[in-house]
Amino acid sequence: MSLQPSEFILNEDGSIYHLNLIPNQLATTVITVGDPDRVNQITQHFDTIEFKVHKREFHTQTGSYKGKRISVISTGIGTDNIDIVLNELDALVNIDFGTRKIKKKLTSLNIIRIGTSGSIQKNIPIDSFLVSETAVGFDSLLHFYKSEGILELNFSESLLTHLILPRENGVPYVVNADPSLLSYFDKDYFKGTTVTNCGFYGPQGRVLRLPLNNPHLNERMASFNHMDKTITNLEMETAGIYGLSKLLGHRAVSLNAIVANRATGQFSADPTATVDKLIIDALQKIATI
Repeated sequence: MSLQPSEFILNEDGSIYHLNLIPNQLATTVITVGDPDRVNQITQHFDTIEFKVHKREFHTQTGSYKGKRISVISTGIGTDNIDIVLNELDALVNIDFGTRKIKKKLTSLNIIRIGTSGSIQKNIPIDSFLVSETAVGFDSLLHFYKSEGILELNFSESLLTHLILPRENGVPYVVNADPSLLSYFDKDYFKGTTVTNCGFYGPQGRVLRLPLNNPHLNERMASFNHMDKTITNLEMETAGIYGLSKLLGHRAVSLNAIVANRATGQFSADPTATVDKLIIDALQKIATI
């Protein structure tokens, strides 16, 4: 059955609605970043660049690094954007744009997030690198899909109880990284459990003028332990990437430049340099995948 035009939306030039890409423009190895300007920060290291497309917050460049064809795409901030990006990346490789039908033979992408994050553990210092072994989503994205089969339900219930989290805040979902991709980043990186928040201020325990409903949430998260797994850092995309990637049959891993330590109140003196070091290290490893 062909997908309806209202569900699978194409632009007049035949490109996918938000990303403005056509299938042959996407590599099977994809690096995602939040900031559109960070795309150039990565592709400046490429040997060649095939093309550049920029629509809204979605900036894509495809090229090669040490013979490896790679696409770099900015998602913007938050899992609402991740829902758009992951579904459209999948459509680019697994839906026939001519017939609007799902292909019989599906393609699996390697998706590597490179982003910034804040640690909530004192022993994870600023300017270090962390790979997200597990991700916890405090948004509700995965609950809109049939996702029970990929979720770590015991972890989720244990966390919900420990945090004394009101049900109106929603039930956190827990998803693991792809083990094969994770294995490429097991050296020189902290391994951790990353919380994906649905905001930057209140949801991450920051107070400017608005009081918090749960002012001790970060402290409770920092003290949580489930089968020797502790929560290590906070950011805003990883859980959505992990969840949708697993549901769609793709492999995903998230790499975090720790630019803040919420437990000590420190912030990196040069976060751009830290991110650039992570980019160079990640590209060298990605080239071998």
